[in-house]
Amino acid sequence: MINKGCLITGANGFLGKQLVQSLGNKYSLVKSAVRVCDENITLSENVQEVGSINGSTNWQSALTGVDVIIHTAARVHVMSDESSDSLAEYRDVNTLGTLNLARQAIDSGVKRFIFISTIKVNGESTLLGAPYTSTDIPAAEDFYGQSKAEAEEKLLELASKSDLEVVIIRSPLIYGPEVKANFASLLNLVNRGVPLPFGCITSNKRSLVYVNNLVDLVITCIEHPQASNQIFLVSDDHDVSTSEMVRQMAKSLGKPQWQLPVPKCCYNLMGNICGKKDIIDRLLGSLQVDISHTKEVLGWRPPYSFEDGFNDTANEFLKSRKK
Repeated sequence: MINKGCLITGANGFLGKQLVQSLGNKYSLVKSAVRVCDENITLSENVQEVGSINGSTNWQSALTGVDVIIHTAARVHVMSDESSDSLAEYRDVNTLGTLNLARQAIDSGVKRFIFISTIKVNGESTLLGAPYTSTDIPAAEDFYGQSKAEAEEKLLELASKSDLEVVIIRSPLIYGPEVKANFASLLNLVNRGVPLPFGCITSNKRSLVYVNNLVDLVITCIEHPQASNQIFLVSDDHDVSTSEMVRQMAKSLGKPQWQLPVPKCCYNLMGNICGKKDIIDRLLGSLQVDISHTKEVLGWRPPYSFEDGFNDTANEFLKSRKK
């Protein structure tokens, strides 16, 4: 057991829950911060209810005894959330809320601040074979990515003027047991044997990250001296086409895969007619990340393969269907 205090924000979220479990087996003190306790997490000495996260949140009690913060809490991206006041709402949580926590961390003597950011800071898509890197100029295309990019910039400024060490991890789509949203919906369709029209989507490439690979990188960043004031990209180091992803889902679920060869031009037409061009672009396009900087600086490699991650995700999905 390592004698170190860790605070995980967003501890009842998808990534946060996995971090609490994994770090709890490794460090002497692991504290959880949540906005509001629910049926999955109850208030205790090491579980802090902080309320809304913004520029005025009081973190004093949560920071007692803490050496390292892993900040996962965020206002997350919602496809339809582009109203005129949304940027201010994203900034309130993701930018101002993050900086407020970092400033209080400095006052409390916290040594390292690990910020879970997003590849959306770089942009929404890449040309095939031209992945995003950690040195790219930020080019966020939505409010979520913009607010995260602003937080990154301000955090590194704070680090340059204080003793706080900042580590930024930009993640692509995270999957694993209990994954939600579109990934879970796709798992459900594949499990039901629904024919999917992805047979022709074989030439795009997308980077994903299995949640336990991301957790392993976070633990590396807690300990590694060279992680300080760095930006790291993360993935499974195995990029997949949409068709390959569905094929692996079916294999992991033990189901036959049914993919119809629908031409790409039909998707584009459907996207324009239905006003869903963004969704179609994600389905057809590529988003690759280059993790060579992460591997070189930290000597890190994803400990779990792409197949391992999908098998674990599928097994938990099938177990949940039996309950």
